[in-house]
Amino acid sequence: MNAAVLTRATLPRIPSPRTPVEDSLSLRSTAAVAYQRVLHQAVRREVRMLAELTQWAVADDTERTSELTRHADLVARLLLQHHATEREHLWPALFRNIPTSKQDAVRVVVADWTSRAALLDHQLRDLSTVARQWAVARTLPARDGFARACSRVADAVDAHTAAEEAELLPLLATYLPEDEWLAVRRATRSSLSGREQMLVLGLALEDACAIDRARLLAGLSRPARTAWRVAGRRNFRAAVVRLRGAPPAA
Repeated sequence: MNAAVLTRATLPRIPSPRTPVEDSLSLRSTAAVAYQRVLHQAVRREVRMLAELTQWAVADDTERTSELTRHADLVARLLLQHHATEREHLWPALFRNIPTSKQDAVRVVVADWTSRAALLDHQLRDLSTVARQWAVARTLPARDGFARACSRVADAVDAHTAAEEAELLPLLATYLPEDEWLAVRRATRSSLSGREQMLVLGLALEDACAIDRARLLAGLSRPARTAWRVAGRRNFRAAVVRLRGAPPAA
């Protein structure tokens, strides 16, 4: 079907900013919880949207193939990096602050998360491989294979983040001190380029509620806030328009 005759109902859902009530969980919203929540939401949204956008892509359109596969690779690398930070820094910091009487139960929850995350990480690496195959082959079967891989990853991300938000975010809200969270942030090292980090920031801010947007921006270094204000926001908008054919929600 020609993209010109797509109806509004068939286009991917463009996000809109949430209100604190819509976005609320039955737990205390700390900085750590807000960060986890908005990152999860951005990844869930972007992988699902990639699957939808790919269905309308011309299989041998080099520019469009590159746009979609580059974005898939970025989202995959972001989530792989996020899981590494959780394994190496966040869950150990949480465990150090869990009461002794609860440590056995929390150890089981973290072990379950680790198993799920390992399976999802494998799917994310597979997604990057399938993306490269489409970028090289530029055939309809390769495009469809990429779309199916995006859908599988989207389902896996939905299940994984739902379990994490139900089982682990309440523990973060209750037991992780603010200074421990700041130490986790300081220990985190990003492999993303500066431009990619600005794009990820835009994706995280896009449909966050006003409170979480304020938390995210306040948590940035002064140079990062300046970079976002001077060029990051503009570059993010341009990237989203190229990818989706519509401007970001906010």
